[in-house]
Amino acid sequence: MSLKKHILDLRRRKQKVEQGGGEKAIEKQVAMGKMTARHRILSIVDNESFTEYDLFVEHEARDFGMENKELHGDGVIIGTGTIYGAPVCIFAQDFTVAGGSLGLMHARKITKIMDHALKMRVPLIGINDSGGARIQEGVNSLAGYGEIFYRNTIASGVIPQISVILGPCAGGAVYSPALTDFVFVVDNISKMFITGPNVIKTVLGEEISMEELGGARVHAEITGNAHFFANSEQECFEQIKKLITFIPWNNEQKAKSFPPREPKSDNNIEDIIPSNPKQPYDVRDVIKAIVDDSDFFEIQELFAPNIVIGFARMDGKTTGFVANQPMVLAGVLDCDSSDKAARFIRFCNAFNIPIITLEDMPGYLPGVDQEHAGVIRHGAKVLYAYSEATVPKITVILRKAYGGGYIAMNSRHLGADFMFAWPSAEIAVMGPEGAANIIFKKEIDEAEDPDKMRALKVQEYIDRFANPYVAASKGYIDSVIEPSETRRLLLHAIEVSSHKTDARPNKKHGIPPF
Repeated sequence: MSLKKHILDLRRRKQKVEQGGGEKAIEKQVAMGKMTARHRILSIVDNESFTEYDLFVEHEARDFGMENKELHGDGVIIGTGTIYGAPVCIFAQDFTVAGGSLGLMHARKITKIMDHALKMRVPLIGINDSGGARIQEGVNSLAGYGEIFYRNTIASGVIPQISVILGPCAGGAVYSPALTDFVFVVDNISKMFITGPNVIKTVLGEEISMEELGGARVHAEITGNAHFFANSEQECFEQIKKLITFIPWNNEQKAKSFPPREPKSDNNIEDIIPSNPKQPYDVRDVIKAIVDDSDFFEIQELFAPNIVIGFARMDGKTTGFVANQPMVLAGVLDCDSSDKAARFIRFCNAFNIPIITLEDMPGYLPGVDQEHAGVIRHGAKVLYAYSEATVPKITVILRKAYGGGYIAMNSRHLGADFMFAWPSAEIAVMGPEGAANIIFKKEIDEAEDPDKMRALKVQEYIDRFANPYVAASKGYIDSVIEPSETRRLLLHAIEVSSHKTDARPNKKHGIPPF
């Protein structure tokens, strides 16, 4: 056979394999409002940058009639490409081929690209759309999942790992996304659960839909398993592309710098916080008044909204933000918000991203439900994450900083490199009213006008304790600043701490309060 005929044969074979499960299966996929696996990859990576590997891999199963089944590419596409010129490794499960089920060779293709990503020190993107383990392959399927989980864990903190749920992701399959850094979901398309509705009905006798059990909104709002929620696949892909611009290729690098830009002029920082300390405001307005181009890329926006986390740029450099949100539960820390903040802090620390904390909160959320849910254990995760972090850590106390909350939100006592406070800051063991009722109880009870005496004592407590100057006099606050100075001082703090070193005791690893 001539070379020309070999080339024609290659093209014919490629065309056949690239059709996946065939025209009818593709039509069914599209009818469900879903793109094909190949279309998804090409929609994420730069134009003409994708190179595919293992195109001709086939399964090796020989039981239950599998020897007669032709599964092109074994239901998963792997390869490399670029996003805005940055290299990535990527795989996408193909639901048109045996429902995207995972068998041994399917898993080996995924682990091959995972190994490649780790060796090349580039981000890994995994698109999940699978009915789960391939039953006909038995323990080989389970072994395949185990190999994937192991690699997720080894790569954790070395390269960024991104999971995209664009279809079902059930049973053991859910644990690979759970081990990765960021999970993206799309409304009415993404489904994640350990046991499906049919099993729940059989075992518990309860009727529940897939959407109620593990739909995109459930994981974005309730479980916290998802970090980004989108209304369409294309919106999801734009979110992924934006995220890639904020994070480095690996843990030995810093994220790419961009030309610095001033915040937009319509964000006047001095007009954001109300004069009434009991009145809420949106802390995201403060962030937008500080960061380049007022562009804040929020993470887990719908989950535990009493704390806000996300990326922005300061002088063109990626910075992580952790901020209490007075608009929700007065910005208190609870079980979910503690988990949310701690995980983000650890990601920033692993990938050399400075952390800016904006504090305004009255403490941890009280109540029997929180105590029974383990707020002590969950809250300790924030203490651990901040204390463990060695990247530049800067805190600005905007208003309330009471009790354990003051300590937890990256205080000087947990190793903050710079501590600033606005003049409106209230730093105390507890709120002025509660403190006055305890400290001055006798004077208030014996007064002719208890309400008037209480008001006087509350003001006395504020003047003596609930202000930033007592903490500043002890050196716990580096400077009490005007709000308009915030951006300049943060830029300076990031610049002078850019080569920070923080020696720690030699150990294998610490034991976080998981």
